[in-house]
Amino acid sequence: MNSQRPVNLDLRTIKLPVTAYTSILHRISGVILFLGLAVMLFALDKSLASEEGFAEVKACLTSPFAKLVTWGLLSALLYHLVAGVRHLIMDLGIGETLEGGKLGSKIVLAISVVLIVLAGVWVW
Repeated sequence: MNSQRPVNLDLRTIKLPVTAYTSILHRISGVILFLGLAVMLFALDKSLASEEGFAEVKACLTSPFAKLVTWGLLSALLYHLVAGVRHLIMDLGIGETLEGGKLGSKIVLAISVVLIVLAGVWVW
């Protein structure tokens, strides 16, 4: 098929709606949770294996890098949870219009930012 339409392949100039950003972030947070689960299960296994393992994990979790990773995983979990609740609400038929979808996306982002900041305060 030979199309004469112009094709914009510069991803920096494409303007996506807010609903697209929330959808993309929901998928990214799911991948982060999937990968982070392996790290957390390893730490749990090591901490339950022996007293020395528990002490090592406890000492590791006090480092700034571990706190940053923990905050990142909590952030992904909180965002994924809030966006998932939005999907459940939409399954009930609420917010399925274009305006409702945009408003729901903005609410998800606002609630997530508040929860992520609170999680950061709690971790640090």
